[in-house]
Order: sequence, then C-alpha cells, then structure tokens
Amino acid sequence: MSATPAIQSLIERGYTPDEYLAVLLSRQVRDGETAACGMVSPIPAAGLILATQTHAPRARIIVLESAEFDPFRRDGYSGSTEFHFMAQRGELDLFFVSGVQIDEQANINLHVVGSHDHPKMRFPGGYGTGMLYYMAKRVVLFRTEHTKRTLVHRVDFVAAAGITPSDIHRPGGPAMLVTPMAQFDWDKAAGRWSLASVHPGHTKQEVLDNMGFTPALPATVAATAPPSEDELFLLRTVVREKVAMVYPEFAEKSILAAV
Repeated sequence: MSATPAIQSLIERGYTPDEYLAVLLSRQVRDGETAACGMVSPIPAAGLILATQTHAPRARIIVLESAEFDPFRRDGYSGSTEFHFMAQRGELDLFFVSGVQIDEQANINLHVVGSHDHPKMRFPGGYGTGMLYYMAKRVVLFRTEHTKRTLVHRVDFVAAAGITPSDIHRPGGPAMLVTPMAQFDWDKAAGRWSLASVHPGHTKQEVLDNMGFTPALPATVAATAPPSEDELFLLRTVVREKVAMVYPEFAEKSILAAV
C-alpha cells in the first residue's frame, strides 16, 4: 500500500541523526520485557516510547522523571533509588548507556579525560550507572559521536567494565553498540566488538577510519535498515509529544515536527 501524502512528505524531508539513533535503539526493545534509560537520556527515552508504539506494545518501559513512564515517581520526584533496587532484584531486562569514551573491551568512561589526578576534562560521572551495567540482563551502549576521541583503544578511566571475572555475578552485560555510523555486536567469547552493520550514507572504511580500535570484521557487513515510514511518522507525532513532557528542548530541536 502506498504511503499517504502526509507520511510521504516526512520521508522526503529525511531524518536527523538523533531521530535515527532513537529508531535504532527502539529496535532493540523486545516485546514484554522491562527496558529503561537513565537520567538526562532523551534519545533512548524516545526509542523506548517508540518501541511501545510499534513492535513492543507490551514492553514495560521506564523513563525516569516522566509522569507517564516513571512508575517510581512520587510527589513530583523520580524514584531512582527504587529503580536501582528493582535492577538489583534482577528485574531489568534492557538498559541503555552512553559514555564520554567507550573502548574495544566495552569499558565506559563517565568521569575524566586524561589522568585521574590531573584531568584535561572532568565530568559528573554516573549515578548508579556502574551498578546498572552489571545488573541489567542486556545493555545497549550508544554514542552520538563516532570519532577516535570517543571510540578509543582504552578508556582513560573505567567507570564501568565491559568484561568481568567469571566469579563476579553478572546476569548479562554489553550486547550492542550503536553510533551515528554503524552498529556493533558484542562477542562475549572473544571479548571484543564485531561490526554488525553500516548506516546509509557511510562506508565500512569510513567507520574504521574514525575509530581508535579495530573491531572484528565479518566476511559480509550488512547495511543498517533506514527508518521506516511508520517509525518516522510515529516518532514525529505520538512519540514527539510524549518526549516533550520530559525533554521539551530535545523534542523541539531534534525530532522534526509532522507538518
């Protein structure tokens, strides 16, 4: 069936990098599972909401500080402590995490660039992120910048480790890394990333040239599917309205309005 004129006009306008990342993250949510993102996380928040409007209507999503999607919110305040307790009970299936730096062993850095004692830059860190990286059954990492300064051989400071000893309790761990250029699968046995697909408009060589490490390379690298008509339409209508309740500036600037 052909697209309606309204939907076709949205497709012809293209999509923003943030819209595409939100779509790609939404595709990682499985129907019926409990999935969440942390504080100040508008892109995965949009992805979580989009998933409930498309392929995962029975997913339980948690967007902290959202009146609609934060089940622990009380008296106008987010119940992040209760959320962390839930994860420690093994009830969190999927969690989205970003980082200042991400390395080839899936370590993330949320604290400093440079040495810890004399950093070039210092960041707020991550409240609970280290624990959630261990407790979630699946963690999808994402980064809004695909460069050698963000995808590094070794992070300057390990805020949360991608690989842990066998005697450490960890029900899941890293599963995927999504960037503006490509997607990477985590090979747990090898302890390294594997290039899964390259996004439209980019090449495999471009992906590799802008990384500080070399991932495993399959014989054939797939092309990432672009946003579908339905995904873009829902993202720019229902999802945009819901995201604006928590992240109004993001919704206005990063998600195109359906006009």
